[in-house]
Order: sequence, then structure tokens, then C-alpha cells
Amino acid sequence: MLKRGLSALKGAVPEAPPVRTFLGIVLVLTLGQGLWMALNAVYATTVLGLSPGQFGVGVGVAAGVALALSTPAGHLADRIGPRRVQMWSLVAMAPLSAALLLVSGYSAYLVVISVQAVAYSTSRSARLAMIAGIAPPDQRVAVRAYVRTVSNVSATVGAALAGVLLTVGSETAYRSAVLVVAFAYLASGLLTLRLPAVSPRPAKPGPALTVLRDRPFLAFVVLDGLLSMHNLLLEVVLPLWVLHRTGAPRWVIAGLLLLNTVLVVVLQVRASRGTDEPGPAARAARGGALCIAVACVIFSLTESVSAVTASVLLFLGAIAHVLGEVRQAAGSWGISFGLAPEDAQGQYQGTASMGADIGRMIAPAVLTWLAIEYGTFGWLVMAVGFAAVGAALPPVVAWAARRRTERAVPTSA
Repeated sequence: MLKRGLSALKGAVPEAPPVRTFLGIVLVLTLGQGLWMALNAVYATTVLGLSPGQFGVGVGVAAGVALALSTPAGHLADRIGPRRVQMWSLVAMAPLSAALLLVSGYSAYLVVISVQAVAYSTSRSARLAMIAGIAPPDQRVAVRAYVRTVSNVSATVGAALAGVLLTVGSETAYRSAVLVVAFAYLASGLLTLRLPAVSPRPAKPGPALTVLRDRPFLAFVVLDGLLSMHNLLLEVVLPLWVLHRTGAPRWVIAGLLLLNTVLVVVLQVRASRGTDEPGPAARAARGGALCIAVACVIFSLTESVSAVTASVLLFLGAIAHVLGEVRQAAGSWGISFGLAPEDAQGQYQGTASMGADIGRMIAPAVLTWLAIEYGTFGWLVMAVGFAAVGAALPPVVAWAARRRTERAVPTSA
């Protein structure tokens, strides 16, 4: 099934060489990131000797730094060119990652990962601006969809490599992983030189960060952040739900994650069709939210049933969830690209990413609390919440589109 999906996606990728080069960079980059995501906590607690609490605080600090810099980093990419910003930020990640081999003490660890977060946030905003620079408007969502597909496959390979190193279980194996990650960042940064230069956008009179005055777009960012909380359902909430509130066997947890990965690879580009304009994209996101709400209802039925019934329902819910996930993601990309002025794509995409980051930060605590503490009722609350947020997207996007037209009229005149 995965092979068939990749073959189908191959024909959907734009033929432009810059796009294919960009996807190759993503492949190298996410291979290293997938490896590190699986080993980060193990390295911090085993090799560096940090406590789980210290590691958690460090992750929170780094996430906060990345969050605060998303919009300014995107603005920087607009002003001096996304290729230059992407290249130097990724190259900088190489020595910053290798610095973890020399860290001694918690304070030094916090400094290193905080500076890493600066480089990471800058590189992410620049990559999103790079998509807007190398792809025409009617292909940007498709490129973003294929980026997600490539990322899923590559990160899975990285996680599998991490599994091998975890089996070895030695400090040498973990330290070698740090070097592999550093090399992945360096290679992806240098490969960026193969991309065409995207012309910087000259500054306009008035405030630099115009996105922070765009109230309709900020309203979309808030809604998108709330809706993006669903991404943590399969990773965080369902494993705890399966273990503590259902009779389903533990292997179901891995099966649900594997199913999600495969279906995202197979469906994401196809699900992005017809979402290049903000209006259709908003309706797609609303439909995705409804699918996610249906998934929550199905998950709510798995508590007081047999192991077999619970397992079947969990897989059915996971299918409904992934159908909503790919459609919601495509709609979100279409809205953020479509509403952003061409001279400010970097700061707008960085701000859109900031909303999703906030959603991911609050999701584990809120959604776990609802599911584990309130059971079936908690899942139903989630279903209503996701459906309501999805329903609010089309009118908010229509408001943003009207404001954009009003601003363009005096310019045209």
C-alpha cells in the first residue's frame, strides 16, 4: 500500500527542478530530526545525567524561544532572502548539535538548546518562505503536502535507526547519533546552495511586522492553533487511553501510529487538491475538523466494550482521524499562503506556524485531562470543540479576504 501511494505521489510532484531539490533537502534534514526525536530524551537523561524534570523544563524553554522568534525570523527571510537565511541557520545547527557532546552541567545544556531553538525557528520560517519563492501560487499547497509526505517517510527511517542504537544501548552509540544529526544539518544547509536565490522583498513604510496588525489573519492563527491540537491525539492521548481506559491490547498503540503514517503518505497530496485559494481551503479545513470530531466520537465508544470491539473501533477512529488530518492540514496551508501578501510570506508563514506550536504545547495537558479524567464525556467535549472551531474558519477567512481586498483597492487606484 505504501509503495503504491508513493508511486502515485511521484506524478503529483511539480516537475520544477528547484522543488525537487528542495524536497531532497527536506529528506536529509528530517532523517536527522527523526533520529534525534527518538533519542533526545534518552541522551539527555542517560549521557548528560539530567533528571526527567530538568529535561522537560529544557524542552519547554526551547519551545518558548522558537515560538517567540517565528514571526521575526520570517520577517528576516523576507528582507534578506529565504535561501540565505535557510542556509546559514541550518549550517549553524551543525555545531550547535555537536556542542551537546561537550555539555557539562544543566546551565550549559539550557544555553545550547536555547540557541538551537533560535536557529531552528529561523530555518523553519525560511523554509516556508522558500516554498512561496520557488513555487507558483497554485502549486504551493501541493509542494507543502509533498514536503509532509517526504518528512513522514524520512523521519520514520530516522526513528528506525534510533531503534537500532537503542538496542545497542551504549553511550558511544548515543554520541555517534549526535554526530549523524549534526552532519544532517550541515548537509541540508550546504545543499540549500543548489536552490535558486529568491529576491529579498524591500521594506515598506510603516510597521515592520505587519502581520501583527492583521487581525483577521491572527484570528485564523488562533483557530488553526486550536484545531491543530488534534495532532497530539494519536501520539499522546490515545496511548494513555488504550492503557488505562480500554481493554485493547498494547500492540494497538503501535498499530495506530503505523496506520497514521502510511495513510498520511498515501493521502496527503491527493487531499491537498483544490485548496490553493483561501475560500475552498477554509471549507476543506472545516470538513477535516468534522472528520476529527467523528473520530473523537468513535474513540468515546471504546471504554466499556470487549478488547476486540475496542480494537476495531480504535482503528476505525484512527482512519476517520487521518482523513480529517490530511484535509485540515491542506486547508491550513492554503489559507496561510493565500492570505499572505507576496512581500511578507516569511513573516506570515512564521506566524501561522506559531499558532500550531501553541496548539501543540497546550494539547497534551488539556486533551489528556479531558480523556483520562472524564472518559466518554471528555471525548464528546473534544468532538464538539473541534467541530465548532472548524465551523468558525470559513467566516473568519472570508473576513480576512475582504480586508485584503479593501487594502488592495487604494493601491490599485
